[in-house]
Amino acid sequence: MSDLEFANMSIKEADMEAKCKPPRPHWYELYVQPCVAELLGSALFIFIGCSSVIENVDSTGRLQPALAHGLALGLIIAILGNISGGHFNPAVSLAAWLIGGLNMALLIPYWISQLCGGLIGAGLAKVTTAQDRYINATGAAFTSITDDGQIPSALVGEIVMTMFLVLAVCMGAINEKTSTPLAPFCIGFTVTADILAGGAISGACMNPARAFGPALVANYWDYHWVYWVGPMVAGLLVGAVIRFLIGDRKIRLFLK
Repeated sequence: MSDLEFANMSIKEADMEAKCKPPRPHWYELYVQPCVAELLGSALFIFIGCSSVIENVDSTGRLQPALAHGLALGLIIAILGNISGGHFNPAVSLAAWLIGGLNMALLIPYWISQLCGGLIGAGLAKVTTAQDRYINATGAAFTSITDDGQIPSALVGEIVMTMFLVLAVCMGAINEKTSTPLAPFCIGFTVTADILAGGAISGACMNPARAFGPALVANYWDYHWVYWVGPMVAGLLVGAVIRFLIGDRKIRLFLK
C-alpha cells in the first residue's frame, strides 16, 4: 500500500469518526433548560406542599401533608428529572456537586432557581387558598420551633431526615451502581416517611427552598436559620459519606 493510499484511508477514517461523533448540545440546552426545570419543579412542589399544610384538616394530622409532599415530589422528579436531574432542593444540589454528579457551574444557578421557585410556589398557595386558613397556618411556614430549648432536637432532626432524603437521591438516581428507575417514587416515599416520623420534631422541612418561600411570603422568620443549617450540613455529610463509600467511580455526571 502506497503512502498516498494510507493517507487517504486515514482521512476517510477521520471523516467517519467526525460524522459518528454526536454534536455538542447547545448552551441553552446545557445551562438554561435545567435551571428552568428546577424553577418550575420547585414552584410546583412547594405550591402543593404549602397548599396541603394550609388546607389540612385536624382529622388527618400529618398524613395529608406527608402524602402531598411525597407524591408531588416523586411525580415532578419523574416528569422533569431527565432535564435537570430533579433536585428541587439546595441540599440535594450541594451533595450532587460534592460527589461529582453536577457541574460546578450549575450549582449557584440551581440554588437561585430553587429559591425563586419556592417563592413562586408559596405565592401561588397564598393566592389560591382561603385567607383565614392561610393566616391560621402562617402561610405554611415552619412554626414547630417555639423556644430555644427545642433547637438542638430540631436541628439534629433536620440533619438526620435530610440525610435520609439526600442519600436516597444520590444512591437511587446519581450513583450508577445503585440507581433504579423507581428512584423518583423512592425519593417521594422518603419525604413521606420523614414527615410522618419527624413532623412534630421540627416540621420536617429538609429543604431550604421549601422554608424560604413561605417565610418570605408570610414574613415569618422565627428560627428560620435551622431550616438552612440542618439541610445544608446534611448535604455536606452525605457528600462525604458517599465519597468514602464509592470514591470517584460510578458517578453519572449530569450536564457535563
